[in-house]
Amino acid sequence: MNVVSRRLLIPAAATAAAALSLTTLSACSSAGAGAGNTDKFDVVASFYPMAFLAEQIGGDHVNVTSLTEPGQEPHDLEISAKQTAQLQESDAVLYVKELQPAVDEAVAQSEVKTKIDAAALTKLEDHGDLEDSHEHEGEEGHSEEPAEEHSEEHSEEPAEEEEHTLDPHIWLDPVKYAEVAEGVAKAFEKADPDNAADYKKNAEALVKKLDDLNTQFTDGLKNTRTKVFFTNHAAFGYLAERYGLTMEAISGLDPESEPSPARIKELQEEAKADGVTTVFYETLVSDKTAKTLADDAGLKTDVLDPIEGITEKSRGDDYFAVQEANLKALQTALGAK
Repeated sequence: MNVVSRRLLIPAAATAAAALSLTTLSACSSAGAGAGNTDKFDVVASFYPMAFLAEQIGGDHVNVTSLTEPGQEPHDLEISAKQTAQLQESDAVLYVKELQPAVDEAVAQSEVKTKIDAAALTKLEDHGDLEDSHEHEGEEGHSEEPAEEHSEEHSEEPAEEEEHTLDPHIWLDPVKYAEVAEGVAKAFEKADPDNAADYKKNAEALVKKLDDLNTQFTDGLKNTRTKVFFTNHAAFGYLAERYGLTMEAISGLDPESEPSPARIKELQEEAKADGVTTVFYETLVSDKTAKTLADDAGLKTDVLDPIEGITEKSRGDDYFAVQEANLKALQTALGAK
């Protein structure tokens, strides 16, 4: 597969804050009884993709409580005393380690028996920074073998010399999200054996839907006029890699970081060279930079949703609906045939 998503450029400032860069948790689980106060299997989830998994896999057996409110960016989260108590009283916590420092600290200090780190259930990847993005330009991609060698090299070098951040946006790749779902189900089965059969069954149904979604993306993006798309921030590295696309990010992994004038000029030139038609922005962060770039380069704008939270602005009321909307937006922008 041609994997060219490593062409994204991540400003140095963004890499330092990349683990804090995701946005909101949806309202899917914020209502209802708090964790630890029900006769169900009480799960605290850090933000929308984790809450969605917990609800889909747990079904009627779980009570899911969100730590991040709708519209709130996860990196702004400060856990309240009430939330700390909910976490302490819960049966399980589902989160992405190093994505929200406040959550990491609270989880570490809690006595929750089942702590599920989604990042440990699949392989995270380093999608590069400014320097290695230039090194990889023009290559047909990288296989799993070079990626493993890259990881080994990183493990041998002093941490202070390598400031790259592993991309946390695993849920935007249906295949990786399915891997996480399977791991979550196994953790639920172990923690709540009385309902293990249902957790296993629900997870299998969810993985089947994710497999079908993967097929939709594979078929829908197989034959397009261009493979390059511009997006507000570098949330779509795994998705681009999975389907042989090239993501060019305006702001790196941090959606709030400001691109340099040189970066804007570079994107304008690449738009002409690569036949880019559209600059994508998000519903939960400012679209000002994306629209300015589009106006200056004579491009269209549209929404590509990183699904970090569901709000009234979302093009769908759950993960699958929004992903299908994302696919349609990409097909239009890339000129699917």
